[in-house]
Amino acid sequence: MTVRVRFAPSPTGMFHVGGARSALQNWIYAKQQGGVFVLRIEDTDAARNKPEWTEGILSALDWIGISRGSYEGPYFQSANAGEHRAAATRLYESGRAYYCDCTREDVQARTGSQYQGYDGYHRDLGLGPGPGHALRFRTPDEGSTVVVDLIRGEPTFENKLIEDFVIARGDGSPVFLLANVVDDMTMGITHVIRAEEHLPNTPKQQLLWDALGVKPPVWAHVPVVVNEKRQKLSKRRDKVALEAYRDEGYLAGAMRNYLMLLGWAPSGDREIVEWSVIEDEFRLEEVNPSPAFFDEKKLRAFNGEYIRALPVSEFIDACQPWLTGTGTIAPPPWQPEEYDADAFAAVAPLAQTRLAVLSEIVPNVDFLFLASPLIDEAAWTKTMKDGSADLLDAAIAAFEALQSWDAESLKSTLEAVGAERGLKLGKTQAPVRVAVTGRTVGLPLFESLEVLGRERTLTRMRAARLRLV
Repeated sequence: MTVRVRFAPSPTGMFHVGGARSALQNWIYAKQQGGVFVLRIEDTDAARNKPEWTEGILSALDWIGISRGSYEGPYFQSANAGEHRAAATRLYESGRAYYCDCTREDVQARTGSQYQGYDGYHRDLGLGPGPGHALRFRTPDEGSTVVVDLIRGEPTFENKLIEDFVIARGDGSPVFLLANVVDDMTMGITHVIRAEEHLPNTPKQQLLWDALGVKPPVWAHVPVVVNEKRQKLSKRRDKVALEAYRDEGYLAGAMRNYLMLLGWAPSGDREIVEWSVIEDEFRLEEVNPSPAFFDEKKLRAFNGEYIRALPVSEFIDACQPWLTGTGTIAPPPWQPEEYDADAFAAVAPLAQTRLAVLSEIVPNVDFLFLASPLIDEAAWTKTMKDGSADLLDAAIAAFEALQSWDAESLKSTLEAVGAERGLKLGKTQAPVRVAVTGRTVGLPLFESLEVLGRERTLTRMRAARLRLV
């Protein structure tokens, strides 16, 4: 039997990091088993679906390494509507489903509770199909449904506690539960690896598989992903869009690595490992069923490690979208003609050691490409105090007299200026840094001044000095 897994997102918004984790787990499992990864777009929610969301799913999968052409699909659930309706008809004709025209208010009036589930009123009344008649599955009165789960063991659900659930609406359209089952049957899915939030629906789906005469798939419900308050990650409350992390400058390798650690870990005391190690060592049955904490601070640390591990040439290439404003990245504060690739290449090794995300490259190097620096007024106020004017005057004069404009000469010269005033280098260079870069922190100062050049450096220092008059 060929293993066939599926990833079935809905195109109703940005691509959730939890969905990305499920996609990766399905992808690796299929690869390990010599099987097939199927992409199915569950697009039956016409009011919320948008073509751009579908493209977003495909692009996000591309980014994390599940490239187009390497999987089967994408299929679209809406294209299988005929099979959904045919399955509903078979269930009705076989007596496994019946029609019901009860409203929620009807059930509440009979049971005396708004919290009571459906009471089976129409089970034996023989109501036929018609406008407003929903089709309900006839859940067995006795026994239990055992879900054999690779991660959670054998959760058991008493059938008497499962209400006769709706499988087709009053207009005849099948609901998600039935459509999902029929699609998996049609596509020959053998293993369903999905989020824990779907577990409550699984006994209902397994009953549908049984009623339609097909062996259910192997189930594996991976743990829910939670925030620092141990609440399920929410699009309304949390930063969950994979595209947002991509556009902020997280590397795909770092994101892949981190997502796979949500509920699982490689052997040994390791977390940052080669993708080939993850592909080799990942085991579904070793996934921890407990909720998995998505720690953005830890992800940032991961990403910083991945950035520092890049060859410098790859780091330079990776920064280009932020330096040139390409794709979905906002344009930088300088004009395209102001960008100097050679200047960036000169400071790239210095910048590479300081970034947690690639978007941080812009405030680190903007002073190189702008006609004048963007002054952080808080930094100016904090730094330009009594004595700063005298210090800048002396530094300007000393720099003007330099024969060699290199980092070491600049450093020793400014050290001497500070020593004459009883200042350590840190105090001496602070006004110069703010005057030249606009900030109190950034790349190593003297290497930056070397790349910026004599004339631009002195022009900025003189402008700062005039502002202190």
